[in-house]
Amino acid sequence: MSDQILSIVKNRVLTYEQKLRTLAGAAEATLDVLGITPEIQEYRDKGIICDLFEGNAPYRARYITPDYEVFMKQGSKFLEIKPAKDIWEATTNLLILYNHVPSITTYPVYLGNLDTLLEPYIKDEEEAYKAIKLFLLQIDRTITDSFCHANLGPHKTKAGEMIMRATAELNTMTPNLTLKYDEEVTPDDFAVLAIETSLKVAKPSFANNKMFRKDFYGEDYAIASCYNGLSIGGGAYTLVRLNLAKLANEAKDEEDLLNNALPEAVERMASYMDKRVKFLVEESGFFDTSFLVKEGLIHRDRFSGMFGVVGLAECVNKIIGAENKEDKFGWSEYADELGVRIIERLQELVHNYKTEYCEITDNHYVLHAQVGIDTDAEISPGCRIPIGDEPALPKHIKQTAKFHPY
Repeated sequence: MSDQILSIVKNRVLTYEQKLRTLAGAAEATLDVLGITPEIQEYRDKGIICDLFEGNAPYRARYITPDYEVFMKQGSKFLEIKPAKDIWEATTNLLILYNHVPSITTYPVYLGNLDTLLEPYIKDEEEAYKAIKLFLLQIDRTITDSFCHANLGPHKTKAGEMIMRATAELNTMTPNLTLKYDEEVTPDDFAVLAIETSLKVAKPSFANNKMFRKDFYGEDYAIASCYNGLSIGGGAYTLVRLNLAKLANEAKDEEDLLNNALPEAVERMASYMDKRVKFLVEESGFFDTSFLVKEGLIHRDRFSGMFGVVGLAECVNKIIGAENKEDKFGWSEYADELGVRIIERLQELVHNYKTEYCEITDNHYVLHAQVGIDTDAEISPGCRIPIGDEPALPKHIKQTAKFHPY
């Protein structure tokens, strides 16, 4: 252990902040407090279950989506901040709060619906644009994490137009942006500006506002981190992923996968998630001590857990023994239908598994198409077709659409 710590200290590539986070992770890795069963550990060792580097003793939620509207109205007693009176105070107040919103990366993964937050403070447009541009520049230079995400829309705002204009001019990585798009609410010129901006700097992305609102029982929602839909004023306790590509090795055939291997894997992984959530809620003290809770910016009962999925394509191809392209996932109707059956079964199992602290999602975990990690090899994100195997775009879109309801 001491050699590992020293190697981090002497590392010539990591910045100071990166060393600090890595050292903290190494310290947490020395703990064994979750009571992991041999069955769960077996699947962790095989790579079937992966906790995506969350650590051995959760002391903050993975993703936190504060209600920034509440903050803008009331300020913060803990931070000794009064409600903003102009655009400079508004952007400064937000930047201060961002520094105190934790996550798995230590940086905030959600910055709020920026256009609606800043719109009330736009009086002089030239001055407001300067403030917004500097605001975005500081975010990029201080929140050095690609999971940082801000939202726009669905209504047209001057602030939204300024944010997109400044984003195109700055051409910075952070924050990620998503436009909540609703054809009945979002004007065409605002949507076109978003498209033009995206063609220049690869953001904003587009979220189907009607679909997301339906998923969140008509309430507003946050698109955070790597395009995760989460409840505002809450977030995600944890994100653990199930590697279907590796789970396929535990099954003899399709029926064995659907009826035996998959239920067993869901039981083990959901139980592991329970242990992580239980420690965070009952023992870490996070929800008892954080000023974000005390000041009403987040609420424990608005958090859920994310059940990640990766490697569906490889799982299908392995189970059916597909070697030729025309027989593989993304090309074969049979392979695609098996993929749908697997995801349908997975959703059924996950939704039927009841857990204690996920009231906001009817006391079950929610499925998440996980994008992958840097050590993955020949494992495709979520339900995607492997890179290089994609069919022509129209067919690709139709194939992908089959998995969107889940």
